[in-house]
Amino acid sequence: MSAFSTEVSAADTIDAAPPQVDRRLRARRLTGVLAIVLLVVSILSLTTGASGASLWRALTDLAAGRELSVMDRVVLLDIRLPRLCMGILVGASLAVSGAVMQGLFRNPLADPGIVGVSAGAGLAAICAIVLGSLLPLSVQQFLGAGLVPVAAFLGGWGSTMLLYRVSTRGGQTSVATMLLAGIALGALAGAASGVLVYYSDDNQLRDLTFWGMGSIAGATWIKVLTALPIIGLALATAPFLARGLNGLALGEAAAGHIGIAVQRVKNISILSVAGATGAAVAVSGGIGFIGIVVPHLLRLVTGPDHHSLLPNAALLGATLLLAADMIARVIVAPAELPIGIITAILGAPVFLWILLKRRGDLGL
Repeated sequence: MSAFSTEVSAADTIDAAPPQVDRRLRARRLTGVLAIVLLVVSILSLTTGASGASLWRALTDLAAGRELSVMDRVVLLDIRLPRLCMGILVGASLAVSGAVMQGLFRNPLADPGIVGVSAGAGLAAICAIVLGSLLPLSVQQFLGAGLVPVAAFLGGWGSTMLLYRVSTRGGQTSVATMLLAGIALGALAGAASGVLVYYSDDNQLRDLTFWGMGSIAGATWIKVLTALPIIGLALATAPFLARGLNGLALGEAAAGHIGIAVQRVKNISILSVAGATGAAVAVSGGIGFIGIVVPHLLRLVTGPDHHSLLPNAALLGATLLLAADMIARVIVAPAELPIGIITAILGAPVFLWILLKRRGDLGL
């Protein structure tokens, strides 16, 4: 049993022993604090940008019964508000998916990309950018700007289903086989992507580079409404996995003995992560470290109980992504940095600090 498993079992033995009252109280307080912080960051997100649009002026006009100016209406309602919603959806989905994957694999270093979503989505997106012109004109006109997001989602979902099929035998899914197969699939997708990048022209290469860095600058209400049902369903499912993920920390055999439907937990976890991460990557590109760092930070504060970890991960993930997006907007204004650069700059040092602080517990 790993040190991570021992930590989880000591904190919460699947409701067999009462959890520590102070830890539950701390988790509830943290939920309230994170909700308030997310609200504040959301308001700041609506007021941050290179344009002269003002949220406060718009609210004053609405309160006085006046019509919004054209600039305020376009910037706030058609640009910043869908971007805000997209940031919340993507940040929450990546953080919750990371927490679920770490619980499922009983490994604090796991992240959503481990089930093949990132590899498949990246390869499909590159195919759409480089080879999209070969599609029938009717298909190109029908999909329009949605060609790359649709391809990325289908690629991520398809690669996950392939890994799931490979790692399932006799009705039982081996997480170890899925991990190894995911590494192989990632290498294969990387090689195929490299071939396509080699043959791409300058404009395609620029598109590939910016998509890989990740951004929510292109958020629209159509993208938000497309991603919302998939991510929303996955986030709504996550709390029902909490007891099962706590049980898996004891090992699959022990979890089965105390009444956990182990295979069902695996199935739902993998499908939920595939849907949430696939939809997030499709609309935002590659954004790293949210899925790894957020669950780690929360475990340091409230412990590894997934009953509190999953909802708090959604709140903190959304908050951090919105904060990173605001930094990306203003640091080189009026231009914007890809948000993936910001999350990497902020997330990598935090991850290294956590790793050095807890390497004894992790057996490293």
